[in-house]
Amino acid sequence: QVQLVESGGGLVQPGGSLRLSCVFSGSIFSINALGWYRQSPGKQRELVAVFTSEGMTNYADSVKGRFTISRGNAKNTVLLQMNSLKPEDTAVYYCNAVTFDARESWGQGTQVTVSS
Repeated sequence: QVQLVESGGGLVQPGGSLRLSCVFSGSIFSINALGWYRQSPGKQRELVAVFTSEGMTNYADSVKGRFTISRGNAKNTVLLQMNSLKPEDTAVYYCNAVTFDARESWGQGTQVTVSS
């Protein structure tokens, strides 16, 4: 089992930046992929960005060129740097881990609100 804890959400004006952080623990050597998802009211949860143990990354078209997923300098941390934020980026952002045997774990989520 993998445990995930997100932080870094908040209120930001359009065009601003935020950096989300996810600390993961537990069966970390079983992790095949780490990623970020988001969910807005009335919408399904959607993929934002993910990277795999093979070093591949994938981004939603809506965030390409604005968001960057990376491993943090701190051990067992994955970051989501969000630049040029738009009101439509407003959502609860969740950290996700998928193990090599296809088990998923989720964090509790962190709210990001983009508004003037």
